[in-house]
Amino acid sequence: MDLRIDQPIWLLLVIPLVLYMIWILKTKTLQTREHWFIFFLRFIAIFCLLFAATSPYLSLPIRQQQVVFLVDRSASMKGTDKNVASWIEESLKTRKDKQNVGVYSFAKGIQTDVGITNVAIQLPKWQDLSDTSETNIASALQLVTNLLPKNKASRLVLLSDGLETNGNVENQLNYFKNNNIQIDTVQLANNQVTDTAITDFQTPNIAYEGEEQPLQVQIETTEPTDGELVITLNDETIAKKNVSLDVGKNTITVKHIANKQGLLKYEAILKVKNDTFIENNKWMSITNVKGTPRVLLVHGNNQSTTLAKIIGRKELTIKNIAASELPSSQTSYLQYEAIIFDNVPGHEVGEAKMRLIEQSVKNFGVGFMMVGGDNSFGLGGYFKTPIEKLLPVEMEVKGKEQLPSLGLVIVMDRSGSMSGNKIELAKEASARSVELLRKSDTFGFIAFDSQPWSIIDTAPLKNKKQAIKDILAVNPEGGTEIYQSLQMAYEQLKPLKLQRKHIILLTDGQSSTNASYEVLTAEGKKSNITMSTVAIGDDADRKLLEELSRFGNGRFYDVRDEETIPSILARETSMMTRTYIEDHPFYPIISSVTPWDTLFNDGVPQMNAYIATTAKQTAKVIAKSEKDDPVITQWNYGLGKSIAYTSDTSGKWAGDWARWNKWSQFWNLAVSEILPSFDEVPYSISQQTDGSYLITDVAQKSAFMDISVVDDDGKDVEITEETIAPGKTKVYIDHKPGLVYFSVSNEDNGTFKAGITIPYNKEYQLQQPNSELLQQIAKSTGGKMLEKPKEAFRNLPKSSFEQQNITIWFVLIAMVLFFVDITLRRFGWKTIRGVLIRENSTKTEKQIEDKRLDVESLLKKKRK
Repeated sequence: MDLRIDQPIWLLLVIPLVLYMIWILKTKTLQTREHWFIFFLRFIAIFCLLFAATSPYLSLPIRQQQVVFLVDRSASMKGTDKNVASWIEESLKTRKDKQNVGVYSFAKGIQTDVGITNVAIQLPKWQDLSDTSETNIASALQLVTNLLPKNKASRLVLLSDGLETNGNVENQLNYFKNNNIQIDTVQLANNQVTDTAITDFQTPNIAYEGEEQPLQVQIETTEPTDGELVITLNDETIAKKNVSLDVGKNTITVKHIANKQGLLKYEAILKVKNDTFIENNKWMSITNVKGTPRVLLVHGNNQSTTLAKIIGRKELTIKNIAASELPSSQTSYLQYEAIIFDNVPGHEVGEAKMRLIEQSVKNFGVGFMMVGGDNSFGLGGYFKTPIEKLLPVEMEVKGKEQLPSLGLVIVMDRSGSMSGNKIELAKEASARSVELLRKSDTFGFIAFDSQPWSIIDTAPLKNKKQAIKDILAVNPEGGTEIYQSLQMAYEQLKPLKLQRKHIILLTDGQSSTNASYEVLTAEGKKSNITMSTVAIGDDADRKLLEELSRFGNGRFYDVRDEETIPSILARETSMMTRTYIEDHPFYPIISSVTPWDTLFNDGVPQMNAYIATTAKQTAKVIAKSEKDDPVITQWNYGLGKSIAYTSDTSGKWAGDWARWNKWSQFWNLAVSEILPSFDEVPYSISQQTDGSYLITDVAQKSAFMDISVVDDDGKDVEITEETIAPGKTKVYIDHKPGLVYFSVSNEDNGTFKAGITIPYNKEYQLQQPNSELLQQIAKSTGGKMLEKPKEAFRNLPKSSFEQQNITIWFVLIAMVLFFVDITLRRFGWKTIRGVLIRENSTKTEKQIEDKRLDVESLLKKKRK
């Protein structure tokens, strides 16, 4: 035990205290013993207060120690649980009474198996960890350390193979050393695992269409085995090969001739029996196959397009598909240099695919063009969609005054079956419809379950924000009652004097009543009310909903993809709220924009009709109508380009343009304007040992680069950039294994796109234990690598101490001394001494009297 202080700086006040004492002594004011006594009493009291300010404490030894086992149970340690348990149980036999013990296991996270205790323990059955795909030794040690009482000598026994796949324990070793935490290590090895893994898959970075490509797969196995190697191209199988594998490394080469262009995704898949980890049986690679530019031409499901014949360029490869055939992965869109929508309704595309297209244009320079028609632009339901984002025009028509008055009621199913993505998309779609309405329009919103609920009463729309808020607050529950809900909608619209009245019904269920819908809709027709219906999912009563749309002179939408709901409602609202089709012959006004202006040197043909839109602020309007509506508009969106042509490709709307001798030349120019330029590869991307990716400007033209990354689902991937030098940037990515796509650009080099494979986690690689790391951990913290279990409970080299703060005791002593000082100065030494003497004399007299009475009593007894 010893006395220590935390804030010794307060002891500097002793100097003025001593000087004060010397000054008092020199003044010779202390003339009596009473003066001297009070002086020293006060001096001691002040010194006690001063010493209390230094935060004094007693350091008391603690007998108890704590030994904690930290067990690595990541995927690489699979099958070692029994051996680890036996090792710990053997070590517990040498545990001393003063030693507390605890058991924790970890992988990516940590869990408590046995909390720290001083009683005898028995290891429970190991509980499964939530995620074993990573080994984070640093985090596990840190978390366990935070759980330990800081005042007891501690030892952590780390049982691991030392293969950390996340974090860096070396950076934290000084922390453990400074906190007197000793770490012993026990090297674990998983020698009984039978595993076969693909360790690399190499395909050419750049190839040409028709060229034979070597696809090389590296495979490692722990024992001889047979299996099947499957190679896919853009998720379609192109090769299957039976393989016989020897222990160690094996190289398998497959030859393939690519007949597609663009960024092609190859994947190697290995199928073997008795395989411990299936996570390491896949590997992806990207090859950029160049050739003639590929254009994806999309038309509506129930119509066709002649645009491919009109363009007629041999330098282009045009693939013509229906909207329903659009792919669902980012890879598939990156095969094309341009995408053209020819009169495609938005609800046949869906917002998920629209997002992929938007990413392709924005981050990878793919061109896009939308062609008009009665199913395109605003009438196609593209309001507030990803496609509207990338186009140079807005779907909403601004500045139009003479528009018909409108009453719109949305009747939405809110039954329990609508829960999840269905109702969220339905609410978002309804909110978009509100945004498309004018303040003078009438709007109502009815949500129904077992009964109808009028969420927004049908009335002029005065507060759009509040209406949207009310719609988004609807929650799913209950059954399905369609008839009463429609009846309420019709009743609310009937008395209103409006030019257009429309009902939109969305449901995924069956009607719970058999009342006559035909009578209901017939009555509605008399009041000029129309109705469209949307069937969501497989359980909807399609027959009824189709009949209702027919009875109501509206449209029926059969929704299999929930993502199309917003486009449907936007389309329905647009058709009712605006006169989008401008149907009157006119001569477009051409702007002087290169290279378009040379196309019209011989005059401008007449056009019959177009879809009204509004040009965005930074867009270039190539041609416009007499009403200043854009007809041909273009702009740059991100790294790509897009064009909006608001007329059609047939003679119905295009008029004389379709018979124009430069009609084909016009389309060739339009496609050329949206195609990206083909340049030499300006950048290199290489993976570093720390998991980052180094991007280098090979041409040495750019000090700074614009870098973006998306995954195969078209979602933005968060990145962290670190500039190493001019033209060199490190990019850190946190993403699951698979493919990501880099887009690198600057003003000089243009755009470069490349696919990068993020391999499976290192946890599933076949590796030997990292003995060096385990040795370093033990050595840096004063521990050792254990070979025998009994060593875990050897005595710790340093004792533990507990701090007992004694500040309050010095304060109490000072207070008592000050009280005595005050008492002496108030009553004086003589008075106090007199009181004490008087009390003593009174006691003496009483004692004498008591003795006298005792003697008299004894004499009386003898006389008797």
